[in-house]
Amino acid sequence: MRKPLVAGNWKMHGTSETVRTYLEKFSVPPGLTEEREFLICPPFTALAAWKEHGRSKPYVMLGGQDAHWEEKGAYTGEVSPGMLRDAGCAYCIVGHSERRAMFHETDEMVNRKMNALLGAGLTPVVCVGETLAQREAGETESVLRTQVEGGILTSKGRPDLSRIVMAYEPVWAIGTGRTATARQADEACGFIRRLLREALGEAAAASVRILYGGSVKGANIDELMAQPEVDGVLVGGASLDPDEFSRIAAYGTGR
Repeated sequence: MRKPLVAGNWKMHGTSETVRTYLEKFSVPPGLTEEREFLICPPFTALAAWKEHGRSKPYVMLGGQDAHWEEKGAYTGEVSPGMLRDAGCAYCIVGHSERRAMFHETDEMVNRKMNALLGAGLTPVVCVGETLAQREAGETESVLRTQVEGGILTSKGRPDLSRIVMAYEPVWAIGTGRTATARQADEACGFIRRLLREALGEAAAASVRILYGGSVKGANIDELMAQPEVDGVLVGGASLDPDEFSRIAAYGTGR
């Protein structure tokens, strides 16, 4: 059985002081820390503060928001997988929709980053998803197939590929006021798993956790996590509020 993962992406928000006050307020009910995994991906500048103050909430893992595929070199402003590991990270997001749109990341770049993270012992959270124009044109599955094949399955010979986490991001439902239904989330996650099954086999595909990330809130988390193909969530803005993220983390408990 795949252990659910509740992940928060702070994007370009937060300071060292934010980390301290956040950890004072964020909590999950006793017992859930054995059943689920929790992850926060703060900005690079807040990683050290989280590593220090995070000892108070050891069940919350730490992740990076991006990484370069080289371990070191003349890449001003970049951070390597080894540096993230040294900062206490266990996970790292790659291929986020904002990186693809604003910084023109290609599937090839996403693949190189994924391989570098796996090689460094970190777990990549590989994001895929379609825009509103692509969905309205009926291209959702073709876009997902292209991104999964180009960003992930070109490395299908890796024996550790089943360690990755995937996140389906409907770009059209992020910060637009539009919301994907739980059924739409489940259908997209199920399609991604079928692609993995075709290329990697049943066992490997069954090991990969597929998250949903598109305007996740306390108000819709219970319905989302009731879907059979949704193994967790990648939360954006709602993860900045410790009370709201606590509610999301405690989905299904009535909290």
